[in-house]
Amino acid sequence: MQLYSEYRIMEMKNMIVGQSGGPTAAINSSLYGVAAEGLRQKEFIGRVYGMVNGIEGFLEGRILDFEDVLPGNTLEGLKTTPGAYLGSCRYKLPEDLSDPVYPELFAKFEELQIGYVFYIGGNDSMDTVSKLSRYAASVNSDIRFIGEPKTVDNDLVLTDHTPGFGSAARYVASTVREIVIDANVYEKRSVTIIEIMGRHAGWLTAASALARKYKGDNPLLIYLPETAFDQEAFLKKVEACFDKNPNVIVCVSEGIHDDKGTFICEYDNHVGTDTFGHKMLAGCGKYLENLVRNRLGVKARSVELNVSQRCSASMMSAADQKEAVMAGEFGVRAALRGYTGKMVAYKRTCNLPYAITLGLEDVNEICNKEKTVPLEWITGDGSDISDDFVIYALPLIQGTVEIPMGTDGLPAFVYRK
Repeated sequence: MQLYSEYRIMEMKNMIVGQSGGPTAAINSSLYGVAAEGLRQKEFIGRVYGMVNGIEGFLEGRILDFEDVLPGNTLEGLKTTPGAYLGSCRYKLPEDLSDPVYPELFAKFEELQIGYVFYIGGNDSMDTVSKLSRYAASVNSDIRFIGEPKTVDNDLVLTDHTPGFGSAARYVASTVREIVIDANVYEKRSVTIIEIMGRHAGWLTAASALARKYKGDNPLLIYLPETAFDQEAFLKKVEACFDKNPNVIVCVSEGIHDDKGTFICEYDNHVGTDTFGHKMLAGCGKYLENLVRNRLGVKARSVELNVSQRCSASMMSAADQKEAVMAGEFGVRAALRGYTGKMVAYKRTCNLPYAITLGLEDVNEICNKEKTVPLEWITGDGSDISDDFVIYALPLIQGTVEIPMGTDGLPAFVYRK
């Protein structure tokens, strides 16, 4: 418990937390950190509420009270539960702060006597925090808004990494290693294309490099969206790889594109868009599978890791879980100190041994921006990853989390009724 004198306390107010965007294996660990710290701060915080389905659900009046739905030690179950316990949304607040939705939202905050709002998510969620905090300033509201980072894409700026990335990277590395072992049982030439999440930032695909056990091991080729993809050069590299291994594993980001910016998945498929106008990408792996089979005449298959990358509790990184909880707790304490319009950020202080500290960054400098993999970490004319990335990512996937099991022999997660 922090000393009262360290906090800039308003009259006793309640707090509320929401989740937004795609889930991760650790997003509920951040939620646990926020909720648990809020419940501990009984001297300063009244009720601890949750938005069901983010800001969109809040507008529709869907909220819950954590002391009612997860009393006592049951709250601990959040730390080992994947998905987003509160439910998510992809609701974009209007750019125009004079839109009537803002006074509507703040009237609901006032009705619930909310003094602290926490929003867990990625780029678009930080956009929500930015707009709410700026509107609060414009109407002299003392409600404090804090963004809690989350994304398997690891593309938030001004933070070393994001909660959720370490667990997803661990899943990718482990699964790719298993696929490599599976592919190696035959001597006949084959190519396996593994498609991994990542629209504009290739952090998660880069994590496939962690699967290698020695120099020259599979995956022999790794392609990220940070550089242009040339399919003719790709085919030549695949052929050259057969000199090293008859079974070639290639890892590609879903967002790989040619030098004109056309996504490779668009070569073969119609691509729709989501509510934020982002293209919904999938299918480049299948396209490349057919390309290899038809042009090189070898056995080819494609594997799309899809949502398994972000929902695997069994591969949760203990380091990721621990840091996500810390970030949640830190955000609550920051709000009590009077901070608003900020996002909790990780600051790496040392690689060996790995160490981080927590800090705050201006959410307006984070939202709607993307952190991509440094070009100097991309090697092999765009087809490989340097050791610098391995040094960066390896500490984030360390440690195994023990998942509680039910009497049916399956994971015992907590569910919202």
